[in-house]
Amino acid sequence: MKPLNVTLEPAQIAVGTDAGFSEALKQAFEGKVLQHQQDLYEAAKTHDLLLDLAPTGTGKTKASFSVICENPQGNVVYIAPTNALIDQQTAAAEAFVAAAGLPHVVKAASAQQIRRWRDDRVGKRSGEKLYNVLREPSILFPECGGGRPLLLVTNPDIFYYAAFFQYNPLDRGNLASVFYGSFATVIFDEFHLYDAKQLVSLLFYLVVSQVFGYFQNNRKVVLLTATPEPACDEALKVLQQSGVRVYRVDGQEKGGSLIPSQTAVALQLRAYLEKDEMIQTVVQQVCDRRQHFPQQQGAVILDSKDTLNRIHDGLKARGYQEDCGKITGNTPKDKRHDEAQKLVILATSTVDVGFNFEREIEGDRQNLDWLIFSARDRFSFWQRLGRVGRVLGKPKTEIPSEAIAYLPEAAWQDGLNESNSITGRKQLAKTLEQLDCLQRPFLNIYWRSEAFLELARPLLELETSLDKTSGANLILVLYETLQRVLGGNRDWQYYRQRMKILQGAENIAKTDIGKLAKDWKYIKGGRNLVNNFLKTYYSEDWENVQQGNQSLDALESMILRSVEHLKKLKNHAILLKTSYAPLFRFRDSLFPNVTIEDPQGFLLDSCGETQLDPLHLLRFYEFASEGDRIVLTKRACQTYQLSFRLQVDNLEEFSNTQLAKLSAFPNCEITRRIGDDVRPTALLSQLTPPLMPGVIVKENRRNRWAICKLQKQGLTSYPITVQDAWGDTATYCFFPSLDGILAIASAGFALKCPDNEEFWCI
Repeated sequence: MKPLNVTLEPAQIAVGTDAGFSEALKQAFEGKVLQHQQDLYEAAKTHDLLLDLAPTGTGKTKASFSVICENPQGNVVYIAPTNALIDQQTAAAEAFVAAAGLPHVVKAASAQQIRRWRDDRVGKRSGEKLYNVLREPSILFPECGGGRPLLLVTNPDIFYYAAFFQYNPLDRGNLASVFYGSFATVIFDEFHLYDAKQLVSLLFYLVVSQVFGYFQNNRKVVLLTATPEPACDEALKVLQQSGVRVYRVDGQEKGGSLIPSQTAVALQLRAYLEKDEMIQTVVQQVCDRRQHFPQQQGAVILDSKDTLNRIHDGLKARGYQEDCGKITGNTPKDKRHDEAQKLVILATSTVDVGFNFEREIEGDRQNLDWLIFSARDRFSFWQRLGRVGRVLGKPKTEIPSEAIAYLPEAAWQDGLNESNSITGRKQLAKTLEQLDCLQRPFLNIYWRSEAFLELARPLLELETSLDKTSGANLILVLYETLQRVLGGNRDWQYYRQRMKILQGAENIAKTDIGKLAKDWKYIKGGRNLVNNFLKTYYSEDWENVQQGNQSLDALESMILRSVEHLKKLKNHAILLKTSYAPLFRFRDSLFPNVTIEDPQGFLLDSCGETQLDPLHLLRFYEFASEGDRIVLTKRACQTYQLSFRLQVDNLEEFSNTQLAKLSAFPNCEITRRIGDDVRPTALLSQLTPPLMPGVIVKENRRNRWAICKLQKQGLTSYPITVQDAWGDTATYCFFPSLDGILAIASAGFALKCPDNEEFWCI
């Protein structure tokens, strides 16, 4: 693919004044107020939902803190997208509230920090601890005494689990009530990084705030992003039509004077290379810059940690070890600052948010003169490009910068190669918006699919808590508002019933057979699951019940008095629960991370342990595995291919009943090979769960294009060999992740659910 060269003009941002600011607030802004910061502060007086869309690195966080002044005695929650940013924004919040004279006590709450809170003060369970601290912070933090409000800095995971009733059953209701009712100001930072699930929890929270009257009680919600997601923007417009007062600011207003924020950038767009070629090319590009421009400072930001590590090794071999710092998710916090002082910084996505490449000795020009980076979508493209050439507040702003961006090869196939004369930022933005491969298509797919079930879980919990109260009628209003915002077509009764079946499946799956025979009617969702079971496996009897030829009680009694049938009922519950697990799992990963030891520093900057996706481990590393101990020994000479094997009783029956069906497959094993050479490891047996959820489809001439398109979009499918007891085999495509399941449904595959209902996806 031919590289494209684009010249980006210098960027500017509008300067504001501190008119209307209190003396304390002026001090918090240090007398340097940009127009978007001033506008956001003023808009908070008359609006409910505020979006600050100013460019990266122009003070959106400080602008959001100023909104707290509208509810100076109310609690605040700040949702930072990463744990690394939690600590940084906690420090920023502490500095701001102190300078602005706000009474808040600032506390960080990652999962690890919550676990460290004292059991004897706030309880043992994580949900219990968080609830008790939010209910009465002074129990754990004496400085919160006297009614001082709390500013809690946490992450989207904790926010999701709290808002969607996902904590321990003993805590979930209490914790959700606190998250919905206790915060006067809610700030979502860098929400363009949110995936479909995180955005759904955010939008659900906004709709609850509208329907249950929290906005009318002066709640303020702030969304911060430099690259808004179009699908989310459309959803917010629907909220605005529902009465939410929405305000948007981007810092580009021409009302005040403009000052430079980014230099001109000579940008080159290149297609992704094969891994080894990518490593060699980037190493050479960095070496060329060190040789010809030794005083310049630059960075390399890539998605692949392994590729980055090998580039680091290549530069080390060329004698540039002292010049190069490396920052990944595993780099200790106390070392990140030191690594950032090097002339060349090699980094993964861990620097995408909140990392400003600050130097101990600040120069009079940009901190990064050049940048080499990869981008899978246009959001990460603009986020990373915004790192180079920052000159806000610098004396020298006229020295241009350079950048090389590696984009998916599909961008050229989508038409980027036809854009030979792109000039300027606006035209580039318009061009990238038109490239399908740089979009995130699964927001709309997720919202308008069977995954809408995820919203039914908190709705059902709210319905239960509001039963026989004056607020009970708000559940239907809440659902219909969500339906308008997200675009779902099925009514609340459908999802309510479907969720009750899954609720019954979750509870019956963990119930002893002996207890099940007596108590199934009293198990939450039990009757719903039993009816679903009868409809699925005893269709003729079920039809007789529907026609009035047999009573439901008689059918239930006949079936459920048999231990064999009870076992079949429990297996059905386990199948449903496991099959739907990808839809309700917050992180869309096939396996949980494993702990690995890295004595030779392939991943870590020093010897130690880290968490790693086992699929990444299997593909790129050799390792020794003894029980729970996994030790990296060397990088794989060639990348391993991963596939699956599935043993079934009868291949023909499997093909007729299990293809294109959301299910969970027993005896499904992962294999690791190079060509025909299979490399078994002890870890593979650990990665074989009793049931593997996913969808298996048969590739043919009619659908091959769809599967290829999904693979180009970065959706991984795996070959799976299915073999029966007679030795007959067939090879299919296995999609185990939520994105994969929704993608093949949206690509035209007619999927079935485990109980043979239609899997719904627009």
